[in-house]
Order: sequence, then structure tokens, then C-alpha cells
Amino acid sequence: MTILKNDTFLRALLKQPVEYTPVWLMRQAGRYLAEYNETRARAGDFLSLCKNPGFATEVTLQPLARFPLDAAILFSDILTIPDAMGLGLYFSQGEGPMFERPLRAEKEIYALKVPDPGAELRYVMDAVSEIRKALDNQVPLIGFSGSPFTLACYMVEGRGGTEFREIKTMLYQRPELLHHLLDVNAKAVTAYLNAQIEAGAQVAMIFDTWGGALSHAAYREFSLRYIQQIVSELKREQNGMRVPSIVFTKGGGLWLEAIADIGCDAVGLDWTIDIGEARRRVGDKVALQGNLDPSVLFASPGVIAAEVEKILTSYGNGSGHVFNLGHGISQFTPPENAAALVEAVHTLSRKFH
Repeated sequence: MTILKNDTFLRALLKQPVEYTPVWLMRQAGRYLAEYNETRARAGDFLSLCKNPGFATEVTLQPLARFPLDAAILFSDILTIPDAMGLGLYFSQGEGPMFERPLRAEKEIYALKVPDPGAELRYVMDAVSEIRKALDNQVPLIGFSGSPFTLACYMVEGRGGTEFREIKTMLYQRPELLHHLLDVNAKAVTAYLNAQIEAGAQVAMIFDTWGGALSHAAYREFSLRYIQQIVSELKREQNGMRVPSIVFTKGGGLWLEAIADIGCDAVGLDWTIDIGEARRRVGDKVALQGNLDPSVLFASPGVIAAEVEKILTSYGNGSGHVFNLGHGISQFTPPENAAALVEAVHTLSRKFH
């Protein structure tokens, strides 16, 4: 069994007693850090950074060298699976991720195959193993994937930041076709996350970035159903240690109770919901992760501490809270403000435990 020097994050996810509220930041290894930009420049481009285990390890560890964070998260991209399926992922300057061959034809969708994590996605598993070794059991490592619906949005639209016209047309006009795509994606995500766990990831997180764009009924049918399928098939233990799972649907506050019912250990919250209300709604079924508005980090350290205090007070006493942002940290965030956030959480949360 692995003995972690700091297992506060894992204990909080399992609602076990902790001395303080643990904290990590979505997108904590990123462009707001000068050292990340330097490594990315050496790599040549973003995809080369992701696909080189040495570079991925380097940038995963960079925020931990700066801030006393309670978890590391694998440096990768949510679109590694569709890239491995042959859709031709590329990053256009200032445009974000795009696919050369988005899925539009029925025959293309029915021809999709689940990638072998040990072959087409081997570089991710190698990165997980290398990061775990480099971490030397200081803090746990989070592995992750995009949700089946979020992946499908990029695969069908060909890019992010759209009005979802293509995928929603498919959803209403050809639901059986979209269900086939989502089923393939769910099988791929399950295999991918379980391979990450076997390679050394100690927590599995599913990012459902676009689930909140769906109607009430469509969310349950086309997003949550497939996330539940994955959660039910995730490895729950590795090397004698429990492997918790986190599900984060951006804009998912309407469905908190439903998400908490699928068998995950924790639910991530964006900043649009009060965490105390969320705790009352889900009871003690799951831990909660979140949920500071990332824009707070553009304010002064005093304001940051005050906003942290509001969230901690709203959650209240006891374990089961992992402090995080309600979405990824902005590339324009001053690093000293991220440091102020981590310090505020660690200092102000002790009275609640």
C-alpha cells in the first residue's frame, strides 16, 4: 500500500476527518505560470507538450513547486480520445482545439473504434507513471477524461465555442446515431480512466464541460446516463487503496441530486450555486468540490481571502469539501494571487474541522 505524505485530499473526497480543507486548482498547470510558457516553447506546441511524457511531467509538477497544493493533476487534454480515434486534433492560434475530420456522416460514426489505452494512448499512461514517480508520494495524482457528451460535442462540431447546432440537430433528429457515438465514447473513457488508474492515478475525474448546454431531459438521457455507465465500471481500488471519482458538469447545478445518485464520490460545482445549499441538497451522499469564481483571482489578496471565507462558511463544519475554482484558472491570473488563495484556504479552513 502507498503511504502518502499528504493524503488530505483523498480523505476529504471520502468524507473522512481532515485538519483543514484541501485545495487544488482546475488548470493549475497552465499559461499563468512563466515556467509553463518556457516549457511549452521548448516543446514547440501544445500537442507536443501533451504527447511527451517528460514535458508533461515537468509542467504537472510546476504549480506544486510554487504552491502547497494538496493534489497534482495529470497534464493532458480532454480530447486525447477523439485524437486517438483519428479525427486529427490540432490547435489553431487563438482558436482553441479543432478537428480536421469532424463526424458528420453516419458511416463515420459507425466506423469508430475504442482506442487501446496501451497503444494509441500509451504516451498518457507513460506520463502518469512518470509523474507518480516524480511526485514521490508527496500528494495524490488525479487522472481525468472528458465526458462522453463533451467529447461528442467537439467530435461533431469540429471545435469548441459553438452554438451546438450540429450535435443538437443530431440529438433531436437522429438520437439513435448520437447514442451510438456516446456509447463508443463511454467505453473509450472507461478503458482510458482504468488504464490511468493502473498506471498510477489515485483519483479519476470526469469533466462534463458542455453538459450544462442541454435541456433538462436531454441532460439525463445524453450526458448523465453515460457518465453513470463509466462510474459503475471504474476501478474502485488499486494497490490496496481506494480510488475516488469526481464528476463535474459545468452548469450542472440543476441536476445536483441526480449527479450525486450515480455512484461517484464527489461532485464538482461551478460558481453559480451556493455550496451550502448544494450540501443541504445532496446530504452526505458525496463530497463537494469547488467553487470560487476564477475571476476573484484578479482582485486583491484581501478580497480573495474574504471570498474564500464566504465559501468555507457556507459549506460549514466537517469534512467532505475540496476547495477549488468553479472552472479553470485564467491565463491572465497573477501567480501571487493563486498563492494567496491557497494560503487563505489552508489558514481559514482549520476552524471548520
